[in-house]
Amino acid sequence: MNDQKRSSQKPEDPSRRKPILEAHHSAKEERPLRPFQLALYEVIFEADTPGGKLFDVALLVAIVLSVLTVILESVTGIREDVGSVLYAIEWIFTLLFTVEYLLRLVSVLHPAKYALSFFGLIDLLAIIPTYLSLFLTGAQTLLVIRVFRLLRLFRIFKLTRYIGEARILRTALEASRYKITVFLLTVMAVVVLIGSLMYLIEGPTGGFTSIPRGIYWAIVTMTTVGYGDIAPQTVLGQAIAALLMITGYGVIAVPTGIVSAELTHLHRIHPEPIACPGCGGEGHESDARHCKYCGTRLLDG
Repeated sequence: MNDQKRSSQKPEDPSRRKPILEAHHSAKEERPLRPFQLALYEVIFEADTPGGKLFDVALLVAIVLSVLTVILESVTGIREDVGSVLYAIEWIFTLLFTVEYLLRLVSVLHPAKYALSFFGLIDLLAIIPTYLSLFLTGAQTLLVIRVFRLLRLFRIFKLTRYIGEARILRTALEASRYKITVFLLTVMAVVVLIGSLMYLIEGPTGGFTSIPRGIYWAIVTMTTVGYGDIAPQTVLGQAIAALLMITGYGVIAVPTGIVSAELTHLHRIHPEPIACPGCGGEGHESDARHCKYCGTRLLDG
């Protein structure tokens, strides 16, 4: 009898447990931010709140002043007069940016993902040179990388139109990379050929002492830079130079045409300045519910 009951019971369908397990794992992974994390997140990552906008504007001012400090410090006269003052100001900015970077890591669910993101790496590189200067002379000059942090300007003032245009351009460049690579390889082949030919025609007496020297001249001539440190002396060499100069104008137009052709096939997108509470990623669609980088559920705006 018991055997008949057991045989009459259908085995449980594993597929019915799958959504439950996925929901359980999702709930564990998307744990809510703690109150202090949420407060920091709204100020540091969100530009829609008064506090967030004030924080971002103050941050931009600090970035501009810190970059200006590095630039002024590189001038010998200014460095001799107020070098110690600029050095102290630079350390103040570095400490402020260090605290800001740590707060950004604390205010997201996945600090490692933010640290490895574009802005996370820029934030880290913006403070490392000052600490390296304690061991390596001149390392503080690399602090000009802080100028890249000004890219936050697009998010702060809601210049989403420019963000969308930048995304379109990046997509077009990515789609064109194979064509551009083939084009550059062709140009390099032409440059090597012309450089070798000019070495044979002109020789050391005309300044073409080697094939690499000829290749250098071909690159300078094709790009229409024309330093003038080397010039062909023979009639044949001058004819090749003239032909190469004319070709240079066409070379400039080809990659532009390739990218322009890709741009015509792209649809415009309008990302919103919504920051992910998990990794800090931005540029999500207006109807997005989850982060396209880490999958964390976005906070309702």
